[in-house]
Amino acid sequence: MRTRFAAILAGVILLTQTLSASAQAETWYNLNAKTLKLYQQGQFAAAAEAAKLALKTAEQNFDPNHPNIAKSLNNLALIYKVTSQYGKAEPLYTKALKIKENSLGPDHPAVATALNNLAELLKVQGRYERSEPLLKRSLAIRQKTFGPDHPLVAVSLNNLAGLYTAQGKYTKAEQLYKDSMEIVKKSKANSPQHAQLLNNIASLYLYQGKDNLAEPLYHQAMAIFTQTLGVNHPRLAQPMNNLAGLYKTRGQYDQAVKLYTETLNIREKAFGIEHPDVAQSLNNLASVYEVGGNYAQADALYRRALAIWETKLGFEHPQTAAALNNLALLCSRQNKYAEAEALCKRAISIKEKALGQNHIDLAISIRNLASIYHSQGRFSEAIPLYDRALEVYKQTFGGDHFETKTLIASISDCKKPE
Repeated sequence: MRTRFAAILAGVILLTQTLSASAQAETWYNLNAKTLKLYQQGQFAAAAEAAKLALKTAEQNFDPNHPNIAKSLNNLALIYKVTSQYGKAEPLYTKALKIKENSLGPDHPAVATALNNLAELLKVQGRYERSEPLLKRSLAIRQKTFGPDHPLVAVSLNNLAGLYTAQGKYTKAEQLYKDSMEIVKKSKANSPQHAQLLNNIASLYLYQGKDNLAEPLYHQAMAIFTQTLGVNHPRLAQPMNNLAGLYKTRGQYDQAVKLYTETLNIREKAFGIEHPDVAQSLNNLASVYEVGGNYAQADALYRRALAIWETKLGFEHPQTAAALNNLALLCSRQNKYAEAEALCKRAISIKEKALGQNHIDLAISIRNLASIYHSQGRFSEAIPLYDRALEVYKQTFGGDHFETKTLIASISDCKKPE
C-alpha cells in the first residue's frame, strides 16, 4: 500500500513539476513577445526591462546552452545597441555566439547569424578591423551551408558591402552589392530585399557624388516597396528619405520638402509622433528649411527632434549628439556663436564616450566646432581641431576622398596670411 501510495505521490510531483516547467516556458514566450512589441513601438526602456526578465526566466528554466537563452541574450543586446549602450551589448552578443557554437557547432547557420549580429555592433562603433573577419566568417558559413546563390548569402554580401561603404572603400562595396543583387534577382526579384539592395547601391552612388546613377535606383526601390508592402509601410520611408536628401544636395528644395514631409507622415502613422524614426524625419526636414534660409522653422523642428531623441534614446546617445550638432550649425549660421559652441562641445563629449576617439562621427563634430571658430576668425583654435579631425578622415576615407580634400582646404584657408 505504501509503495503504491509513494508511486502515486511521485507521479503527482512529476506532473506538478512538468506543469510548472511548462508554465515557466509559457512565461518566457510571453515576455519575449512583450519585448519585441515594446521594441517595435520604440519603447526601449520598457523593452529592456522585459528583455531582462525574459533572460532571467530563461536562465532559471532552460539548460545553459538552450537556444532560448541565446535568443534572450540577443534581444537584450539589440536594445542596448539601439540605445548606444555598446559596452553592455557586446558581452551579451558574445555569450549568445558561444552558446550557439557550443550547442550547434562552429559552422551552423545560427552561428553565422550570431557572428553577423556581433559584427554589426562593432561596425556601428567604427571598429571595422574586428567587424570584417566576423562578417567574412558569417558569409563563408552561409555559402558552405546553402550554396552561393542563397538569399542569406546575399544578406551577408550586403552587410560586408555596408562595412566597406562606411570605410569609403566604394569599389569593393559596389562589387559586393552587385553580387548580392544578382542572387536576389534569381530568387526574390521585386521583393523587399531587392528594393533594399537598390536603396543601398543608390546611397553608395550618392556618397560618391553620382546622383544621376542614384536617382533612378531610389525610384525603383520606392516602386517595389509600394507594390509589395503598400504606400504607408515604414520601409518605403527609407528610399523616400534618401531621395529627398539627393534633391536637397541639388538645391531642389521644394521636391526635398515634399518627400521629407511624406516620410514624416508615414512614420508618424506607423510609429506615433514620439518615435526616434519620426525624429529623424523632423531633423531632415529641418535641414532643408535651414539651407533655404527659413531658420525659425528649422530651429523648431531641430529642437523637437532633439527632445524625442533625448527622451527615447537618452541624453548620451550618438543620435542625440547628432541633433545637438545640427542645432549648433544652425546657430552658427545665425551668428549665435556662444550657443553653437556649447551645443557642439556637448555633442563631442557624447560621441567621445559612446564611440571612441577615432570614429568618423566624432571627427565630423570636431570639424564642425573648428568651422565655428573659423567663422569667427579664431584660427588658432580652429586649426588643431581641424588637424585632429583630418587624422580620422584619412584613416577612414584615405587622402584622396573629396571630404578629406575639403577639410585640407579649410585648414589651408585658416593658415592664409591676413
